[in-house]
Amino acid sequence: MERWVIYAIISMFFAGFTSVIAKQGLVGISAELGLTVRSLFVIVFILLFACMSVSFDEARTLQKSNLIWLGLSGVTTAISWVFYYKALKLGDVATVALIDKGSVVVAIFLAWLILKEVITARLMIGAALMLIGLLVISKK
Repeated sequence: MERWVIYAIISMFFAGFTSVIAKQGLVGISAELGLTVRSLFVIVFILLFACMSVSFDEARTLQKSNLIWLGLSGVTTAISWVFYYKALKLGDVATVALIDKGSVVVAIFLAWLILKEVITARLMIGAALMLIGLLVISKK
């Protein structure tokens, strides 16, 4: 199995934990405060990780385009998290997490549009099945 697949599986596993743990952490507080506290922990962890993993030479290779695209990614991540936490505070973890994972369909479309990645029949069928599953689970 390729390394990136292993990384993606580990990411999936921890993302699943994240939603349940976050929902428990929101008990008695607002979604906004919960997100703020969580984000502070993320900042500390990522800075420690960067100190151990990123060399100064590598940091010097940053270009303006890297900063623009990564900055935009940070903005879209923050907006996603704000609304995810609002939804998580009010809704069931399983339903909120599933709807959030509908972002895969958005990512497939944007990867085709912006990055010119190829959309195969297999990808289209998978995305359609995800959308159908999303509709089935999110209906009450």
